[in-house]
Amino acid sequence: MRQSRAAQRDGNVLSVETGKPYDEVLAELQVAIAEHNFRITGHSRVGKVIRERGAENFPEYDTVQFCNLTLAKTVLEITPHAIAYMPCNVVTYQFQGKTIVRTHLLPEDTDNPALNQFAAEMNPQLKQIVDFAAEQ
Repeated sequence: MRQSRAAQRDGNVLSVETGKPYDEVLAELQVAIAEHNFRITGHSRVGKVIRERGAENFPEYDTVQFCNLTLAKTVLEITPHAIAYMPCNVVTYQFQGKTIVRTHLLPEDTDNPALNQFAAEMNPQLKQIVDFAAEQ
C-alpha cells in the first residue's frame, strides 16, 4: 500500500515532498503521465547538466512537460489565452534531503465559466500525477 507524504497548496501551485529516491520519483512521474493519456513533450535535466559542467555536488533539478492534444484543442477553443498553461509542467528537485514534486494547477476562478469547468476537470488529473510520483 502506498503511503502519503507532505503536500501543500499555495494558490495554484501544488507542492509535495517525499523521502522516496529521486530516480524513483522521476520514473513514477513518467508512468503516471502515460496512464493519464498524456505524452511527454520535453524533459530538462537541469541539475545533471550543471553537474556535467563541473559542479559535481549540485542537486537534482528536472522539469517534465506533457500534453494531450485533444485536451489542448478543447481548452484552446474555449480561449486562445489558455496557451499560457501548456504544456503541463511538473518539476522535481532535491531540497533538505527530500524530493519535491511541484506543478501549477489551472485557475478555476476566472471570468470564463467554460475555462473554470475545464480546469476543475483537469486539476484532479494533475494532482493524481503528482501524488502517484511522490507516494511511497
